[in-house]
Amino acid sequence: MRETYKDFDATELFCSRCKKSVPVRKRLLLILQEGEKYDYTCVYCGTSIGDKLVKENKNSGLILN
Repeated sequence: MRETYKDFDATELFCSRCKKSVPVRKRLLLILQEGEKYDYTCVYCGTSIGDKLVKENKNSGLILN
């Protein structure tokens, strides 16, 4: 089966503190062996409202010891 997409990034998520769908900021949180973990935060109140793990590409130039 052929891949039709590679990756999605959230532009808006529901913030439980603001009680509505809000724009988010994505920032790199951790670099793990299995990939990079990103955190999504509300642009209005700064609450963390989601995260995402981007699996490491097997052809990446990153060398892990």
